[in-house]
Parts: sequence; C-alpha cells; structure tokens
Amino acid sequence: MLQLLNVVSDRGSRYAVSGGVIQGRAGAEAFLRDLRRVKKFAKATHNTWAVVLSDEGPVKNDDGETGAGAVILKMLERAGLTDTVVVVTRWYGGVHLGGDRFAHVVTCTRAFLEAWEAQDG
Repeated sequence: MLQLLNVVSDRGSRYAVSGGVIQGRAGAEAFLRDLRRVKKFAKATHNTWAVVLSDEGPVKNDDGETGAGAVILKMLERAGLTDTVVVVTRWYGGVHLGGDRFAHVVTCTRAFLEAWEAQDG
C-alpha cells in the first residue's frame, strides 16, 4: 500500500491519496474497508476510487463526489495500470470548490502514479 497525505489543501478542504495492488472487486472493497478502519479516513467526506481489473475491466465509485471516479479511472487507463486501486480522499472544508475539485483529484492521482512508478523502480 502507498499513501500520500496532505497532497492538496484548498479553502479548508484537504486531500490525500492511497492505493495498492488488489485482486478483483472483492479486493477493492476489502481495501476500502481497511482504509476506513482508520478513524481519519472513516470521517472523510469522500473516498472516491477507481481500478482497472484485469479480469472484469474498469470499476469506479464517486462516493458522493460526482464525476471524480471517472477522472481517476481515465488516468489509470492512460497509465496502463491494472489491478491497482487508487483512492482519493477529501475532507470537506466548508467551501464549495466547483470545478477545482477535479483538478485536485488529478493532482492526487498524478502524485500517486509518480510515487508508485518510483517505488517499483
């Protein structure tokens, strides 16, 4: 598992990104369950995620942040990364960010992909 905290901070909202290798949809659900066992992530406003499963294809969940799962999914598909779930977590700060929230999801996903690639060498 790879986790990057405090990737973006904007108008009170804070973003983090987590991810790791999983097997199947059940593996993605288990990853989310484990993530939410940590109180900080359980209290997050959104845990948006996506994965391209080698046997089932693309799966995403916006967790109330409409369209954010599709942004993560598109980036995973472009990177050719399969069986690795990426979760962008947002703690809402009280101010609507409008379209900027998508830029923050991109920033978090890009940070994850770069760190993941560097980790794998």
